[in-house]
Amino acid sequence: MANIKDVAKLAGLSVGTVSRVLNNRGYISEETKNKVHEAMQQLNYVPNELAKSIFRQYTKTIGVMVPFVTHPYFGMIVQYLEHYASKMNYKIILCNSYFERDKELEYFRILKGYKVDGIILCSRNMDIHDEIQEGPPIVSIDRILSNEIPYVSSDNYQGGLLATTHLIEKGCKKIAHICGSPTLHMTANLRSNAFEETCRKNGVEPIVVATNEDQFSSMTYYNNIQKLFQKHPDVDGIFASSDIIAAQVIQIAAKEGRRIPEDLKLVGFDDVNIAALTAPPLTTIHQPIKQLCKYAFELLLDEIKGEIVPMCTILPVNLIERSST
Repeated sequence: MANIKDVAKLAGLSVGTVSRVLNNRGYISEETKNKVHEAMQQLNYVPNELAKSIFRQYTKTIGVMVPFVTHPYFGMIVQYLEHYASKMNYKIILCNSYFERDKELEYFRILKGYKVDGIILCSRNMDIHDEIQEGPPIVSIDRILSNEIPYVSSDNYQGGLLATTHLIEKGCKKIAHICGSPTLHMTANLRSNAFEETCRKNGVEPIVVATNEDQFSSMTYYNNIQKLFQKHPDVDGIFASSDIIAAQVIQIAAKEGRRIPEDLKLVGFDDVNIAALTAPPLTTIHQPIKQLCKYAFELLLDEIKGEIVPMCTILPVNLIERSST
């Protein structure tokens, strides 16, 4: 079995230079990198990550925990986190928790056992803070877990303000907001706060339709939307708390003969891929998901290095106007 000395001999380089290429340390010319990679391929040499991690005292792996990787929003988070991790020669261990507190805690114990350097957590459970105090550094996305765990989030209040103001400026008089579960203390709840406050400031009585966690996991909101149309047949504007909800509003409105945007104007939230694919294309609040992941990963790296990091990072959002308004 080939070792690093064999790679160095074949490449005509010192063992130290090969080591710097493998660990991405210091300036190394592209020519030198190519020599090392070609020698590795010829010798079928694969670096022993475990041995390297023991020497360096870190494993170059991070845990990423999400509720559902099949949800478009969390799918994009995983995609971008893996992208930034790969750029820094990190690998991710993906944990799909399905909202289950016990599963999250079990995954946390497993990640500790694998000695990951840190964890990026997209948790929807409220009471796991005490269980995860001791362990690798953690950064949370879209969730305030405690005053000791840094988190990164979009400006949800500004998003709610932009969406509601847009509907009012488009002439809507009876506006509904379909939101997530109000029992969860999520940063996304600020969207609802902004909706209600903006409506009242403009003399519009807010209509709020709350959904639950089972619907979030199944991504099925048809009953809520149908009940909204039955109870408020004259609703002329809807601010949906996700593009998934908004896409289902479009489907049900079409079945009931409600024309969008002529009879009903609609704004979503997230700006995931589906937003541009609906008919009509969806006006929505763009969350900077790529930047969220970049900041989260950089914060985690700083924590791993022992640096002091900000506890709260809020990124701006903007409204993307398409044909649904």
